[in-house]
Amino acid sequence: MDTIFTGPDDKPRCHWCGAAPEFLDYHDREWGFPVDDDIRLFEKLCLESFQSGLSWRTILNKRENFRAAFQGFDFDRMARFTEKDVERLLQDAGIIRHRGKIEAVINNAARVRELIGTEGSFAAYVWRYEPDPESLGPPQSASTSPESVALAKDLKKRGWKFVGPTTVFAFLQSMGLINDHVEGCVIRAEVARARDAFIRPGA
Repeated sequence: MDTIFTGPDDKPRCHWCGAAPEFLDYHDREWGFPVDDDIRLFEKLCLESFQSGLSWRTILNKRENFRAAFQGFDFDRMARFTEKDVERLLQDAGIIRHRGKIEAVINNAARVRELIGTEGSFAAYVWRYEPDPESLGPPQSASTSPESVALAKDLKKRGWKFVGPTTVFAFLQSMGLINDHVEGCVIRAEVARARDAFIRPGA
């Protein structure tokens, strides 16, 4: 399969970003750029959990609805959600109305608060699982890694739900712990520069 998509500016990009109009901006401005903000990291892991079994396009198109429904993914507020909130969310046509996933991310809000209490920040904890770039295969050739397996295992041990190795790997790709833009993609070099300048949390 061709790995390159030529954008409207005639520059080459990862092939997947040509699959839907809304992917281009997400690919160019977000995917793979390093993140150290606890709420943004938590939001993305929640959204990856909701994506399980679905397409990212579905989730991306509903992202603002998710943010409104889950109070900006403020985990301090989400951790106080009750069964009444679960029922409210199950009636919200703007999000994915899956009881298991809704209950999982509410549970995970409480778990991330516990984790921050012991680790200092969610970002510092997550970035300890950054893979050595030399250990990675060619870009977009894998759906898991030893680090995603280890992180998923540790999160589950801490009581998190809907955080399997594939979900976690997609999270690592999108939050910049891996530069998985294909060789030749115009954004790959931008992400590489951002990662070089990025100060790892807890470093």
